[in-house]
Amino acid sequence: MFHKLRFSWLIIILSLWSVPSYAQDEAEADAPPPASTSQYVELRPAFVTNFGGPGKLRYMKAEITLRVGTEGMSSIRQHMPYLRHVIIRTLSNQTEEDISSMEGKELLRQACLEAVRGVLVEENGSHAVNDLLFNSLIVQM
Repeated sequence: MFHKLRFSWLIIILSLWSVPSYAQDEAEADAPPPASTSQYVELRPAFVTNFGGPGKLRYMKAEITLRVGTEGMSSIRQHMPYLRHVIIRTLSNQTEEDISSMEGKELLRQACLEAVRGVLVEENGSHAVNDLLFNSLIVQM
């Protein structure tokens, strides 16, 4: 009888012990996800420009999104016309050879990112843009 009583107490203690663990898991599941330090700014409308210099006309269409720290959102909105200008200038300065490969397109992306960062450093002293992404890049040669 004493053995059955000890076993019952053991079951009760173990069941009570596991309740806080379950409650903690439930509380963690209900907690909101951690806030992201980045936001995405889609530059609309898409950029459409000619490139390649004299000769046959070549066109490029680029849909671009900026990954921005939360502190840089107002700066991006404030300088949007200037940012669009430097991106168009960077896109239009390309040659057919520059963007005919994946490596060339990556170099173009990096050049646009550096141009955007250059504007923001010039205007605000901080670049505030973490990355520049091509949502699409269509080239007609």
